[in-house]
Amino acid sequence: MDDYRVIAEGVAADIAGGRLRPGDRLPPQRRFARERGIAASTAARVYQELIRRGLAVGEVGRGTFVRAADLPLQPALAEPGGARIDLELNFPVLPEQPELLTQGLARLMRPDALTMALRPAAAVGNPLARQVAAAHLSRADWTPDPQRVLFAGNGKQAIAAAIAALVPAGERLGVEPLTYPLVKGVAARLGVTLVPLAVDDDGVRPDALAAGPPLRAIYLQPALHNPLGITMHPQRRTELAEVLRQQDIYVIEDAIYGFLRSDLPPLAALAPEHIIVIDSLSKRLAPGLTLGFLVTPTHLTHNIASSLRSGAWMASGFALAAAVQWMTDGTAAMIEKAKQRDAITRQKIAAKQLAGQVVRADVHAYHCWWELPEPWRAETFVAAAARQGIAVTPAAAFTIGPGHAPNAVRLALASPPVDALAQALDTLVNLANAGPEDTPLE
Repeated sequence: MDDYRVIAEGVAADIAGGRLRPGDRLPPQRRFARERGIAASTAARVYQELIRRGLAVGEVGRGTFVRAADLPLQPALAEPGGARIDLELNFPVLPEQPELLTQGLARLMRPDALTMALRPAAAVGNPLARQVAAAHLSRADWTPDPQRVLFAGNGKQAIAAAIAALVPAGERLGVEPLTYPLVKGVAARLGVTLVPLAVDDDGVRPDALAAGPPLRAIYLQPALHNPLGITMHPQRRTELAEVLRQQDIYVIEDAIYGFLRSDLPPLAALAPEHIIVIDSLSKRLAPGLTLGFLVTPTHLTHNIASSLRSGAWMASGFALAAAVQWMTDGTAAMIEKAKQRDAITRQKIAAKQLAGQVVRADVHAYHCWWELPEPWRAETFVAAAARQGIAVTPAAAFTIGPGHAPNAVRLALASPPVDALAQALDTLVNLANAGPEDTPLE
């Protein structure tokens, strides 16, 4: 092994062992070389190796810093973080939820009901489950046909099944330039190429669907976009639906956060034969016992059901039975309405604490997009926030392609108590206003 790699391994061990923490500044290369008794060129190769591994990040004019996190294929939103205040992952769980959910589960504890719930579930569920799910997924003047409803283990699996059914390996899936990180991981594993589409302030431009080589399908988030938190305007929805029909293009519509906008129907209401709606209970109820939903075009229902089966992405019988109970007895609707109010409350806190900052959000969303002030860079800001015990997500986690990521972070507002949320946002604003040069280093 080359000398520089041996030294890089030693620095990597210090990072893994916590002796070097995210945000720590590494010594200037000449000093590092002098302390280690190595050539300056060897020190430069050590730092290049650390950057290549994703363990460090270089800031022009400032030096080299320990990176906030490794760079896995799915760089964010994969597992719960360990920060004291988590503004990285959105898992809204209200204090009253456990008692409400427990009451609904009591019915499943009877031996006969539990025996039925422990049987394997099919992708189509059963007639009662389809009827209950269709009624529960209704928004505004849109109610899906129960015969079009399929079930997955969770929303992530529903997205994977839809992509697998629509886009063969080697083909192209259109996406917004900033999108849900899971889609990048799913596409990579399925051999699907992601193509960023042209967007403006209203979302994907209709003319972008006809530009370039043909697309097999498109993945979109028209309501409460993650990470931007914005919602596509009605006129743009109408224009987009018309192009979908003209070009005969399918859309995978991620409606996971759609329940927070119960006044707004999905894009599928305008083009039901060209759109698969994806939803789940992870945000509506809780991530620990979830269920994914797919509302499919009639002629695609069989193919998508086959995709669910072949990918082993079907729901468990117990989760399906529990969900049907909660949707039937009103528990799910009660919790969802409480979360709608909770999201608005948290957005008001964010608007107050972040006043004067460049922020994009929908008042109904559980997250917002913060364009950082100069001279901050997203990765450096994430590291500095981590030193304050606050986890946030850099723009690079959501960016498609190898190009430059926006100088921004996403703030997930759902997890901390509201008082802790206000305090964390205040800390971040003070950090942003101070600037990286004024941030103390240990």
